[in-house]
Amino acid sequence: MARDNRNDVRLDSPKGLRTRVLPGRKRVSSDRFGRATESIARGMGTPYFLIALTLFCVVWMIYNTLAPEGIRFDSAAIGFTALTLILSLQASYAAPLILLAQNRQDDRDRVQFEQDRQRAERNLADTEYLAREVVALRIAIRDMASKDFIRAELRSLLDELDRRDADEGSAVDAPRTSSVPSRRDSRHDGHRG
Repeated sequence: MARDNRNDVRLDSPKGLRTRVLPGRKRVSSDRFGRATESIARGMGTPYFLIALTLFCVVWMIYNTLAPEGIRFDSAAIGFTALTLILSLQASYAAPLILLAQNRQDDRDRVQFEQDRQRAERNLADTEYLAREVVALRIAIRDMASKDFIRAELRSLLDELDRRDADEGSAVDAPRTSSVPSRRDSRHDGHRG
């Protein structure tokens, strides 16, 4: 049971998923065609092409002017009509090929611009995030206690403990306090160096 191809084509499906209208004929890849047009347009834009085209025209005119009249294929008397037609045909194909190549380049440039814009947005977001993190670290460091502050606090605590010990020792046993070294003295004796 063969179905008609027209019934298989759905307009709501993406173009790549549609069936071909002529199933027996292979379609040429548009990318391959685009690359071919770009290479032709690139070749036409070189000095070698201009030199070759100029040499072709000069040889054509010399041959059709100096060759015996029986073997000439274009006449100088009527302005080299065949050469003019060939150059017009070449120009009529060159213009669309160049436009196709420019359109493909514009598409590539548009994609590159979009990728550059997205990359710039990501870089900006990353930079803003890092700036916020640096500010947060600065605030956290400002609130942190420094080594000098901690040492001063520990010294004041040791002095306070020494005073308590001295007050308690003098109240309970006065002669005993003079012979027992304070905590601070024992700590400093053990950790000198």
